Amino acid sequence: MERGTDMWARQESGREREPDWQVRRIARRAAQRARQARGCAPGGGPDPVAGPPNALTLLPWLLLGMGAISNIVQGKTPNPWVGVVGLLAFNSLYVTLVFRAFHKEAREAPSTRWCLVALGAVTCALALAYGGNWLLFFPLLGLATGAVVRGRRLGPVMFAVTAVAAVVAGRSGGMDTLGIAYGTLLSGMVTAAILALSETVKKLRETRQELARAAVDQERLRFSRDLHDLLGHTLSVIVVKSEAARRIAPRDMDAALEQVRDIESVGRQALTEIREAVTGYREASLAAELDRARGALTAAGIEPVVRQSGPPLPPQTAALLGWVVREAATNAIRHSGAATCEIELRSSAERAVLVITDDGNGVGSNPPGSGLTGLGERLALAGGTLGSGPAPDRGFRVTAELPVEPTGEEEDGERR
Repeated sequence: MERGTDMWARQESGREREPDWQVRRIARRAAQRARQARGCAPGGGPDPVAGPPNALTLLPWLLLGMGAISNIVQGKTPNPWVGVVGLLAFNSLYVTLVFRAFHKEAREAPSTRWCLVALGAVTCALALAYGGNWLLFFPLLGLATGAVVRGRRLGPVMFAVTAVAAVVAGRSGGMDTLGIAYGTLLSGMVTAAILALSETVKKLRETRQELARAAVDQERLRFSRDLHDLLGHTLSVIVVKSEAARRIAPRDMDAALEQVRDIESVGRQALTEIREAVTGYREASLAAELDRARGALTAAGIEPVVRQSGPPLPPQTAALLGWVVREAATNAIRHSGAATCEIELRSSAERAVLVITDDGNGVGSNPPGSGLTGLGERLALAGGTLGSGPAPDRGFRVTAELPVEPTGEEEDGERR
């Protein structure tokens, strides 16, 4: 006997630990997705491929000016101090622009536009003065323009910059005019496309994170509703049957033991339902909920009256109405002090109406509880309504209406 009890206890504890590995797996997946959203590699470090571009990725392009620096060092540039000052001004303006380009407020500021204009003026002055390798600053000007200018203004601005580059290169005659113009246009448009794509990917990641948080919140809400409905009804039944067993034990021990067996059965069923609710596979049965409501109301000294009319309901509609029966019966047992509770279900091909009325104390001074509020939200998502309040004569009434969705067999029949 002890061995059997120990085995049953181990089985029960094993069942309680069953969802642990699922929880750990979900947590690992969530952590991995969070790392990917931050641009990290699966191992946890930064991912150079997935990481978004930043200002530092545009700074190495300044190496295009090494030819101009070489000319100054070798003494091939007249007035070298003018060239040095021009290089310092160009590099300072370029660095300022690329760092401002990755912050929306700074990028759209008027000072950034003036910096871009100044960069264009310096580029044209150096190219006209020296030509040759100094013309390579025009692709850098195009790159800075593509990083700063966004939207519909990019096209006209880039064509203007390209046209200026072609004219200046044509007058200098030191390098291929078409190559300078093409390099200027390509650098600006490709930079703008990459940055626009990067911002789109960033927004998509933020949207995905918001959707994930919304899904988690929705799942928490669903679980809290299910747990409230499950435990509220089950504990109410256990309390009522325990009180009944205590009252009748001095007079009829067999009847008291029957109540105790019912308590054991209800507890085991509650464990099963809670496991199913945790894994998300629980679907309430309307017929089972009506039977449980009859038994719980009878045990509480409330006479149940159940009336049903109309065709059978599809599983989803029946499951939602089963939750309403459970919550309303639990509230009647806990708060009403009623002698009778009527449960009436009327269904048609289009709608189902469930009305639960007791002749107890009515709504009183307490506001609707979280159970009825959660049920109202759940029915609203399915296109239905839930109303509650004092009955016309005496007591409390809960009314639920839901549209009836056709079952699979009915849809097949209509198609045939």
